Amino acid sequence: MASPVRGDEPARLAPFAVNATRSTPGASDSPGETRWMAGTSLSEASALDEALRLDPAFSLFRRTSSLGANPTAQGVSLRGIGPSGASRTLVLLDGVPLNDPFGGWIAWTQVPTLALAGAEIRHGGGSAAWGNAALGGTIALYNQPVANSQRELRLEAGTLDTASAILTTGISREKTAVRIDAKQFSTAGYHPLPSSDRGQVDQPLDSSHRLLQAQLAHDFDRVSARLTWRHFDEERGNGTALQRNASRIDTVALTLRGRITADSWQATLYRQGQNFSSFFSAVDQERNSEIPANNQSAVPSDSIGAGLTYAGERAGIRFTTGIDYRQVSGETREDYLFTNGNFTRRRFAGGEQVLGGAFLSMEHNPNAKWSALVQIRIDHWSLDNGHRREFNTITNSTTRDEQSPARRGVEPHGTVAMTWQPHESWTLHGSAYTAFRVPTLNELHRPFRVGNTITEANAALTPETLRGIDAGLTYRAGNTRASLTGFANHLDDAVANITLASTPTLVTRQRLNVSRLRIRGVEGRIERKAGSDLAFEAAFLYVDSRVVAAEVQPALTGRRVAQVPQGTMTARARWQLRPTLQITAQARWTSAQFEDDENKLTLAAAGTFDLAVEQRLTPALTATLAIENVFDRAVPVAQSAGGLISYASPRSVRAGLRLKF
Repeated sequence: MASPVRGDEPARLAPFAVNATRSTPGASDSPGETRWMAGTSLSEASALDEALRLDPAFSLFRRTSSLGANPTAQGVSLRGIGPSGASRTLVLLDGVPLNDPFGGWIAWTQVPTLALAGAEIRHGGGSAAWGNAALGGTIALYNQPVANSQRELRLEAGTLDTASAILTTGISREKTAVRIDAKQFSTAGYHPLPSSDRGQVDQPLDSSHRLLQAQLAHDFDRVSARLTWRHFDEERGNGTALQRNASRIDTVALTLRGRITADSWQATLYRQGQNFSSFFSAVDQERNSEIPANNQSAVPSDSIGAGLTYAGERAGIRFTTGIDYRQVSGETREDYLFTNGNFTRRRFAGGEQVLGGAFLSMEHNPNAKWSALVQIRIDHWSLDNGHRREFNTITNSTTRDEQSPARRGVEPHGTVAMTWQPHESWTLHGSAYTAFRVPTLNELHRPFRVGNTITEANAALTPETLRGIDAGLTYRAGNTRASLTGFANHLDDAVANITLASTPTLVTRQRLNVSRLRIRGVEGRIERKAGSDLAFEAAFLYVDSRVVAAEVQPALTGRRVAQVPQGTMTARARWQLRPTLQITAQARWTSAQFEDDENKLTLAAAGTFDLAVEQRLTPALTATLAIENVFDRAVPVAQSAGGLISYASPRSVRAGLRLKF
């Protein structure tokens, strides 16, 4: 659970940093809906995605927290733009993408939250700034400057046999600084199924992960450099004895920043190596026995990337221009078709993806009341070496050998936005934008099975494209800030899991391009400080996300998009009862949503309430207590074709100590 933050703090960024809009940070209020969350808010939550959920536009593929969800279900979406395991929002840490190279999902637990300075959430298409994957927006995370590192140890224990230890330490000498962040977490987890539906095979969603990040920074005469290395590994249980998964991610990044007279530049180089494994089973109707269904023994993927950004001002126009490049390769290696005690088929499926682009962002204030932003970008993408090979492990014969033809494409995109401040308390803004996303290697080449639902891959998927507009107003006066924004988007060729056939024992789906989704809605937020002791904020999102054209399955026309609730509301309050005692309360509610594309399976509306207390015992020692889902509400997160409903975490309690040294 998180503590209150201000929504108007983008000036906390470094004097030059590549932000979510790739405009000059702090130069003016960027046109459009951008939200800032402070690092203290992010580090105090049980998980990073739980902190970000305070923004009602933020959602994962399912309602489950990243502490309980399968990694492949942790894709992120903003404003209801087609939630899926493959994110339609780009997530960055210091300008380096966190989206999985093979599947697009986000391993939220890989981020050392105690090292974060904050997060900037940009609603609306972001392809004009960042290109592929920013179709629905951008979440930019920022590490604190290495030289600002504090020394702190956090220990927590709680219900569900949960325990965690987080350490951050560093040293700074003249022009050189080093920072180390480490974390160990484990939990026995909770049962996603109610006791009345569980059988002998059902087990809690246990998980454990370890994280180590080291940063080295040095200031040269005209250039500052930062080298970051991060290792993350995780093991999870998926609810039965056989079903488990594991992840390993290693990242190294080098960032250089410098100045040329009044202009600034930044260069980033990075490499990410990842591996993922997962085991699936088929459970009988009474849930008393299970048999292996799929052994995804390895999904190795690699990505290398680079970016160069240059910013300055000429004739009153602030500009940022740059280029970036990302090359991805990945392959799933798995066994399936379990017969007579053995897997009888083996599959290798994957390929390569290359994305590169150049952009120009220009911002101008013709006078004190008007601001304009224009962004243009052109991207080139390619798909190569796509393959799907399958073998009979008994006879060693080839049963399938598909080679996908190489494909290329060019995607030009742009954003035009304006703000007008007719009065010192009122600001109006509007923008129009286009965006795109190339399907992931996972969507193109890997079929999968969950329970009695089989989803086929589709190597012929085409890129998604989005056109959208938004407009709104912001009010600021004293300790009050309020905003209201309306938006409308058309998402063409949206990749979705489309039901082709359904029986009580088997559901067959395939990833297909849906002709058009229409996403319309309104979002609002209010923040209020009552003196120095009380702060309150509340926000809502109403969105109508529907299929308006579906050549691949005309019966879907008019249906609501799966996993998108029409209404979401959040609220949070903080009371500083004494200089040493703080209480924080927050609530989140989502309306009903559909599990499937045909709108046959409904997940009921749900709400939760969280409470946290911090008591400073000494200047260096603080005690904490947090209760999540205080009233132990049942939050449905998934429903099978047979009507079996899975739920998010029940009430949990954790207590801890924070020591600064």
